[in-house]
Amino acid sequence: MKLTFNGAAHEVTGSCHCLEACNKKIIVDCGMEQGRDIYVNEELPFPISQIDYVFLTHAHIDHSGMLPYLYKNGFRGSIFATKATTQLCRIMLKDSAHIQESEAEWKNRKNKRSDAEPVVPVYTIEDAENVLTYFVPCEYEKKIDIAPGIQIRMRDVGHLLGSASIEVWLTEAGHTKKIVFSGDIGNTNQPLIKDPSYVDDADYVVMESTYGNRSHDQGISLLDCKSELKQILKETLAAGGNLVIPCFAVGRTQEILYFLRQLKVDHELPEFEHTEVFVDSPLAVEATNIFMTNTQECFDEEAMALVRQGINPIRFPGLRLSVSVEESRAINEDPKPKVILSASGMCDAGRIRHHLKHNLWRPECTILFAGYQAEGSLGCVLLGGAKNIRLFGEEICVKARIARMTGISGHADREGLVRWVSHIAPKPTHVFVVHGEDTVTDSFASLLTTTYGINATAPYTGESWDLLSDQKIREGTREYVKKDYQPREGRMSDVYRKLFDAAQQLLAIVKKYREGANKDIRRFTEDIEKLCRRWDK
Repeated sequence: MKLTFNGAAHEVTGSCHCLEACNKKIIVDCGMEQGRDIYVNEELPFPISQIDYVFLTHAHIDHSGMLPYLYKNGFRGSIFATKATTQLCRIMLKDSAHIQESEAEWKNRKNKRSDAEPVVPVYTIEDAENVLTYFVPCEYEKKIDIAPGIQIRMRDVGHLLGSASIEVWLTEAGHTKKIVFSGDIGNTNQPLIKDPSYVDDADYVVMESTYGNRSHDQGISLLDCKSELKQILKETLAAGGNLVIPCFAVGRTQEILYFLRQLKVDHELPEFEHTEVFVDSPLAVEATNIFMTNTQECFDEEAMALVRQGINPIRFPGLRLSVSVEESRAINEDPKPKVILSASGMCDAGRIRHHLKHNLWRPECTILFAGYQAEGSLGCVLLGGAKNIRLFGEEICVKARIARMTGISGHADREGLVRWVSHIAPKPTHVFVVHGEDTVTDSFASLLTTTYGINATAPYTGESWDLLSDQKIREGTREYVKKDYQPREGRMSDVYRKLFDAAQQLLAIVKKYREGANKDIRRFTEDIEKLCRRWDK
């Protein structure tokens, strides 16, 4: 029995783990890199055409986005996922393929003029459609016999509609080991979907650590989230601007609609009564329909209470669903203040970039982020205080208010992650910490070991372990990706980029503790000032 880590190792996106047991080769998740790629990823430990099965935790592209690439390169095995994940992948993978084709077409138009080599898309819509035929929909809590010696069970992990942690039982040469892949562990008390369920026992755990170094404000309730949205909406409409919300098409869009519906139907904001809300994403429109076909299996009790009354919890008067390009363009031609929800949530692709182009330079508008922004993404840059950005070859000054909803998160925080893994008794033989920023994976693994007595490590890409002996049999790579960054003037060196990222983090800390003036902060400030004076000479 061998476990190899090939993605999201000391990185947040691109989840991919490989199991070899019972003469079978298995991939758990096959995600696409999003945002900044830090480490060079090792090749899979076996040819793609030899993969027998894929176990998929959920539909987000950083977990599912490379499945069409597998098909393109010879994969013809079975993909096991929940029913809702299967439905979401039917729209998300085709949307991802459309983006790959569109970007390749755009680059090739430029390359043709410069006589450069043509660009080939990572995969095509045809590849996406073909890989979808290999999905096997699964029910929560049902044990499934995959092959002799291999069983799995999906547990609702409360991160996204259809998301699951996957329990895997492997029996080989008379030895049985249970490995649990957490997937992305959900936050508690989210709108619409259920809280995460817990796993009782495991020999090995592969778990995420996205928020393994921070705590959500435990005092913030769903009511507080709605109040925060209400206040931002009130101030933006009073200024005569648009509220633009970069939203992940699946999950966050539906949660924001849930809050906006409450504000509308409960008449909490008179100026919002006749304001239109645009969902400008064909993917989000389709995903919203899928949400309403999986209510019984995935919705929490509060949302189900509305459904039983015949009320759609994410529809309301004034909601406009924009699908065509013409409908999308018309949104920015309309001068009336409005709310615009558009993808992608990190602003690295999709229609949201057009809405940023039309609204970032307007001081009366607000750009409201409501989800995680990966390091290096445009969303992260804007939250870091950028004064200018480039969109579609044009310099855009940032004068709009840049805000973030602090109380809403689809990921468990540090305490939630600890609570999830601590439920496993007795303690696992080994916990592998993945899917977190470079330093976060190490710090969270150290926390589990030193504070909770759980044997935990943070593997690097390419690292392999023997699950019968719990011995590392191959070191992973720590080679950094060599990447050029294009700021406003010139190119940043790698060292300068790290300094720039550190400065953004420092600014976030300063803002967080702006009310906490004390001698420690004053002394820290003096040290920073001395450092600035030294380098300003």
